[in-house]
Amino acid sequence: MIVKKISLAVTVLFSLSMFAQETAEVSKEIKPEVKLSYLDSIKSTFKKDDLATKVDSLWMNELVSLDIYDDLTKDIQTINKDVTVDEELPTELLKQRLAAMNAKSPFEIEYNQGLENIIKSFLKNRKKSFSRLMALSEYYFPIFEETFAKEKVPLEIKYLAVVESALNPKAVSQMGATGLWQFMYGTGKQYALKIDSYIDERSDPLKATAACSNYMTKMFNVFNDWELVLASYNSGPGNVTKAIRRSGGKTGYWDIRNYLPKETQGYVPAFYATMYLFEYHKEHGINPERAVIKNFETDTVAVKNQMSFKQIADLLDMPQSQLQLLNPSYKLNVVPAYQGEQNFLRLPKDKIATFVSNEDKIYAYVKHESENRTIPTRLAMKIAPKGKPVRDTKSLEVSKDKEIQFYKVQKGDNLGAIADKYNVNISDLKKWNNLKSNAIALGKSLKIKSDVDTSAKIIKEPKVVPAVEKNTEEAVASAEDNDKVSIQTVEYVVLAGDNLGSIAKKFGTTIADLKELNDLSSNNIGLGKTLVVSKIVTEIHEPVSTAIASTSVDSFKKKAPSAKNVGEDYYVKKGDSLYSISKKYPGVTISDIKKWNGIKDEDIKPGMKLKING
Repeated sequence: MIVKKISLAVTVLFSLSMFAQETAEVSKEIKPEVKLSYLDSIKSTFKKDDLATKVDSLWMNELVSLDIYDDLTKDIQTINKDVTVDEELPTELLKQRLAAMNAKSPFEIEYNQGLENIIKSFLKNRKKSFSRLMALSEYYFPIFEETFAKEKVPLEIKYLAVVESALNPKAVSQMGATGLWQFMYGTGKQYALKIDSYIDERSDPLKATAACSNYMTKMFNVFNDWELVLASYNSGPGNVTKAIRRSGGKTGYWDIRNYLPKETQGYVPAFYATMYLFEYHKEHGINPERAVIKNFETDTVAVKNQMSFKQIADLLDMPQSQLQLLNPSYKLNVVPAYQGEQNFLRLPKDKIATFVSNEDKIYAYVKHESENRTIPTRLAMKIAPKGKPVRDTKSLEVSKDKEIQFYKVQKGDNLGAIADKYNVNISDLKKWNNLKSNAIALGKSLKIKSDVDTSAKIIKEPKVVPAVEKNTEEAVASAEDNDKVSIQTVEYVVLAGDNLGSIAKKFGTTIADLKELNDLSSNNIGLGKTLVVSKIVTEIHEPVSTAIASTSVDSFKKKAPSAKNVGEDYYVKKGDSLYSISKKYPGVTISDIKKWNGIKDEDIKPGMKLKING
C-alpha cells in the first residue's frame, strides 16, 4: 500500500513538472509581434559605419550656450582700465611676456597700466570662462587660421572672435550684430553674406570668417596699421579718422585712444588681454576643458531636398543640438532647397558615411514625412474658430496654485539665464521683484512664481480645432468646414528631481514621444515647465457653434464616430483589460485591438501603449 502511494506521488510530481515545462515553452513561443514605425523600418536597413566616436552631447550644449558671451560682453563694456586689480602677477614679469608676444606679432603690443588692469581682471573673474573658451577654440581656430593665412591676415586676429562673440556663432548683440564676427545686417549684405528667412550666413563660421578677412585686408590698405584696423572694426573707420584729426594727426592707436568712443578704448586692450591668457594659460593654472570634436573630424554633404533638423536627427541618431552647432546658419532648424542653388549640411564624418550610403532611403523618408505632415497643434489652436470652451467639471477638477520660490543671484547670472532656468519670462521676473532694468546685484534674492498642480496632472479642457491635413494652407481652409476634432491633453508640471526618463515611466510613455509632443531638441527640462504627456483626439461631425453651445466633454465622446475612423494611442492603466478598453471606443472590439497591436492573448500590462486603429 505504501509503495503504491509513493509511486502515485512520483507520477503526479513528474506530470506536474512536464506540464510546467510545456507551459513555459508555450509562453516562450507566444511573443507579441512588434510592429516597426516607418522611421525604424528605414533605419533598420541602413549600412552602419562606426569608425568615429559619437560627439559628447554635454560639450555640444557648452558650444551653443550664450552665458560666456553675456559675461565677456558685459566685462569689456564695463571694465575700468584705470582701477588697479589685486591679482598676483608681477609687473616686471608681465612686461617681459608682453615683449615676447610683441616680438612675434605684427601688432604693437606694449605695456601700460590699463592693459595690466584688464589682464588681472580677466585672471581674477574669468578663469573658468577662458577654460571653456579654449575648448571651443580647438574647433573654431583652425577655420580662422586657414582663411587668414590665405589672405595674409595676421593669425592673431583669431582672438578677436573671442572678444566679439565668445566663439558663439549664434551670438546677437543688443544692436543686432550677429555671429562669430558680429556683422550688422548692412555689413553682412555688403560682404555678400546671404540673409533670408531660412539662412543667415553671418552665423556660418566659414563664410563669415571669409567676410571678416576681406574687411581686415581692405581696412589695412586704408590705415596701414593693424591696431587701427581693430579699432575700425569695432567703431567704424569714420570714428577712427575723426580721432586721428582730433589728436592733431597722430596715427598710433595709443596716441588716439582717448579720442575714440568709450567702448573702443577698452576694445584693443581686451583683445591683447585675451591673447595673453591664451598664450600663458598654463602659467596661470588655466586648464582647457576637453574638446571632443575638431573641425577636421567633420565634412559636408550637399542636400538635394528640404529637410528639417529633427528628421536628420531621427534618421542619423544624433542630437539636434549637435546639428545646430555644426550648421548655425540655418535659422529655422531646416536645410532649405533653393532652385539652382546648393545648400550643404555639415556632419561628423561617421554620420556623413551613413548619410551618403543611404541617401535614397533618407530622401524617401523625408518625402513620406512631408506628404503626411500635419500642422502643429499650437498653430491649429490659433486658427480655430473662437468659441467658449466646454468644461466637464466632474472629470476636469484640478487644484492649481502659484508656488513662490526664491533664487539667490550668483556670480555670472543674468535675468535671461535665470528666466530660462525656471521657464518664466524676463518681464515677469522684473514685475515680481520690482526691477526697473535688467541689472541684478550679486547675492540678491529673486522671487519666482510658478504654476504648481497639486495633483501632478493637469487635464486641459477640450479645444475645438480644425481637422488638419498635409499643409498649413489646407488646415486654414478646413477651419471653415463642419468636420472638427477635439483634442484633450494631459499635462505634467516638472518637479524637483524629475527627468524625462522618470516622467516617461510615470505615465507609461517613452522619452522620444515626450520630446516629440513638446518639441524638445534635448533631454534638458526646466523646473516648473509644463509638459504634454499624452493627447486624446476625438472627431466631431457637427457645426462648431452648435457643438460648443449644446454639448459637454461626455457628449463629445458620445457623438464621436466609430474609433475605426480615428487613429490614436492608448496607455494601459492599472485595472484595465482589453474588454474595458474596447468599451471606451464605440465600434471597437477586443479582436480589433489585438489585431492592431499584434497581441495573441489578452495579457496587457500598465504603461503599455496600444494603437487604436494602428
